Amino acid sequence: PDNDVVDAGGRATSLLPGAACFDSTTSFGIVRGGHLDLAVLGAFQVAINGDLANWKIPGKFTPGMGGAMELAQKARHVLVLSRHFDKYGKAKLCSTCTLPLTAPGCVDTLITECAVFRKHDGRLRLASVHPDLSVDDIIQSIPADLEVADDLEPWKETSV
Repeated sequence: PDNDVVDAGGRATSLLPGAACFDSTTSFGIVRGGHLDLAVLGAFQVAINGDLANWKIPGKFTPGMGGAMELAQKARHVLVLSRHFDKYGKAKLCSTCTLPLTAPGCVDTLITECAVFRKHDGRLRLASVHPDLSVDDIIQSIPADLEVADDLEPWKETSV
């Protein structure tokens, strides 16, 4: 690692050939200026209405919210990549987030190893299902009133 190059968590890192980076002033200018088309984030929870909780679990050490709130609020589109279940076996897509929100209603697409959910009419709905699973498997795994798209998209390994 190069101590002159740090990641978002302040840890020394290194760059691979072809990588590019810029200073935090430029970064904030891009985000706050509304020039960011897509933010790709992780999640602890995503509510069916697109609310995102990804910065704090009460009782656990959190160094700070970082830029996640600004990214989630200001990017034109928010894509969340996440495991389908947390370490306790609970689906991360839920009816209402119980963890502190990062941003309300910001998630446009949620992709897990089991399914893809896309926002339609203000709610995330099932858009694609892994071929080893059924629509019923996904519906039963989500503790929320989940809508299913009329025309499910084919599962594409390359799009996940």
